[in-house]
Amino acid sequence: MRKHSEPTIIHTGRDLLLLPIGGSRLFAMSCDAAGGIGAKLRDRVKTSPRVVGRFTARVAMMEVLAIGADPVSVAATLSVEPKPSGNQILKGIKDEIREARTGKLPILCSSEKNVTVSQTGIGVTVLGVLRRSQVMIGKCKPGDELVAIGEPRVRKEVLEGARRGIIADTGDVCKLRNLDFVHELIPVGSKGILHEATTLANDSELVLRLANSNIDLRKSAGPSCVLLCAIANGTFDQLKRVMKRKPLNKIGFLTTG
Repeated sequence: MRKHSEPTIIHTGRDLLLLPIGGSRLFAMSCDAAGGIGAKLRDRVKTSPRVVGRFTARVAMMEVLAIGADPVSVAATLSVEPKPSGNQILKGIKDEIREARTGKLPILCSSEKNVTVSQTGIGVTVLGVLRRSQVMIGKCKPGDELVAIGEPRVRKEVLEGARRGIIADTGDVCKLRNLDFVHELIPVGSKGILHEATTLANDSELVLRLANSNIDLRKSAGPSCVLLCAIANGTFDQLKRVMKRKPLNKIGFLTTG
């Protein structure tokens, strides 16, 4: 019997995997899950299945886009019946794909067809491709400013934040990832801003120096309601012009020691 070698995995401090696929090309894979959020009897946070699909997909989509990868496919694992909940969740996932400006992507989907479900459960995986030279990890430079785009929100706060336009979204990643003064992006979820800021610093072998800010650095940001951005020193006003009405908070800068 032929033995298969273990796949090489490039480990990062982020919520994704990088897998070499030959030459200089890489797969980037990220996923997210949600449970107890939806319109079913036992759901703790009530909202539409379409909203659940969109916000779960955006977490994985933002992770893949933020490192410079181009999404190529999506997998949806739905612990709900195909109709009506499953179809509505898929509509939300497709809404997020349009937000990512990728064009149509193939979607692989499985749902529960044998058991009546009284609580929503969903998992979404996004697969992207990129070249090693495109990977936006470890690209921060001494003097870079760290800016939080959006406000940390969780549970019911997320919908209100989306309505008011004060949380980050996939469109923000698309706007920023190809700008010269933006060195790195990282979506912030349940681990909070401080954790992801430390990840950015460590990946570039730099030291994080916190600034005085009014934003809660340890609060969960739910489904990537904050986008942490490392920008060249002195370019904050440029970032403000690009982001327009989104809330921006300087949380610190990076140094060599």
